[in-house]
Amino acid sequence: MSTSDILLSAKGLEVTYGARRRLFGPAAGGNKVLHGVDIDIRRGETVGIVGESGSGKTTLGRALLRLVDVSAGSIHFDGTDITRLPDSEMRPLRRRMQMIFQDPMASLNPRHTIRRILVEPLLLHGLASDRKEAERRVAVILERMTLPQSCLDRNPHELSGGQRQRIGIARAALLEPDFVLADEIVSGLDVSTQAQVLNLLKELSRDLGLSMAFISHDLSVIRAICNRVYVMRHGRVEEEGDCERVFAAPASGYTRMLLDAIPLPEIDPTWLGRDAGQEDAA
Repeated sequence: MSTSDILLSAKGLEVTYGARRRLFGPAAGGNKVLHGVDIDIRRGETVGIVGESGSGKTTLGRALLRLVDVSAGSIHFDGTDITRLPDSEMRPLRRRMQMIFQDPMASLNPRHTIRRILVEPLLLHGLASDRKEAERRVAVILERMTLPQSCLDRNPHELSGGQRQRIGIARAALLEPDFVLADEIVSGLDVSTQAQVLNLLKELSRDLGLSMAFISHDLSVIRAICNRVYVMRHGRVEEEGDCERVFAAPASGYTRMLLDAIPLPEIDPTWLGRDAGQEDAA
């Protein structure tokens, strides 16, 4: 893997919660959650991050986006060291590094209409010359998300869970990011709606050339959508490799334990496409 192929890279990453800051020297005490994690994400690649609850996978994802501070190690995004970049210098990069949250209700302002939620970021980041252009771009992305234009004048609580999650995807995609972190985004959806959401992500990743990190405890979802996978355990990378290789012949006993605990079904190659065009009835 050449350096130019890598969009996002972390080396020796450590995150410690509750550490006491000292006037001189490093912070002391606290609970170390990540222990020297290395991860590379290539351009246009979808990487899975999987592990049990408490394995550190969500903390790793948030650290990659600089949403939590790291206590050691380094993070490079598109060749720039962002490990301790000041907020003023991180701000221009935020548009290029987007997150889709597990609970869309927690990330969508309940007092704002869907129109405002989608239009205002385009104007804020200068991706649309005026409101008319922003509205046009929003209409296009809604059609791609198989959402009716009528949802623009609704508030988040008036939409179904699957519709809210697609609004979250639309909001991220509208900002034309290079990297998207998706954190357990299908865990609360039924199987049919999961297929719709995953199919949309695969299409966006292919058409926009997105790099993506997909955090999930569902190994069958990881195998269906990801190119490579990192298996996390106690804040460390237990195993890493191409999905097919890791799932077919895991090198780690822990990975084998996960596979045995959650048996993987035989993958139906039509699964993601089967319900992609159907609107969820909820």
